[in-house]
Amino acid sequence: MDIEWLRSITNLPILIKGVLTREDAMKAVEVGVSGIIVSNHGARQLDYVPATISALEEVVCAVGGKVPVLFDGGIRRGTDVFKALALGAQAVFIGRPVIYGLAVQGEHGVRRVVQMLKDELEITMALSGCSSVKDISRRHVRTEQTPIYVVTSYCALNLCTAQVWLNNLYHNGTAQNRRTI
Repeated sequence: MDIEWLRSITNLPILIKGVLTREDAMKAVEVGVSGIIVSNHGARQLDYVPATISALEEVVCAVGGKVPVLFDGGIRRGTDVFKALALGAQAVFIGRPVIYGLAVQGEHGVRRVVQMLKDELEITMALSGCSSVKDISRRHVRTEQTPIYVVTSYCALNLCTAQVWLNNLYHNGTAQNRRTI
């Protein structure tokens, strides 16, 4: 109802902020928003809301590319920008770091914060083998939903298997239970 009213009084794009679940994302697309901002409003509005980075991928999957998904919350370093982009955000907002820079050194502080984030993002991209932002993908990050593998020159091990394998190697001098790639 509110989205319809907003659309009736403006031609500007309408973005909805505070989306943290698949259901809310699908509803936002259904009512015709132009974009979604994944945000928990700094977790100041409600105790125990999930971290925005934990909700991001669920929202991105629910939207399925129909509208842009932007990310707001927890960006403190260039690696945070990288992770958000890898999990599907098309852009990130940087609130607190900008406020901190402003408080310390005014405009120069803000410029310095933005430059630091840019530099850290570029270093992270280089270390991850990404020559452009378009190269950043889901395969560059691990989450609770992603199986983690220990990669050696000759095998990849699930971490549970890795423990057994390492114990056998330490105690028996043999590596049992290994899976080759």
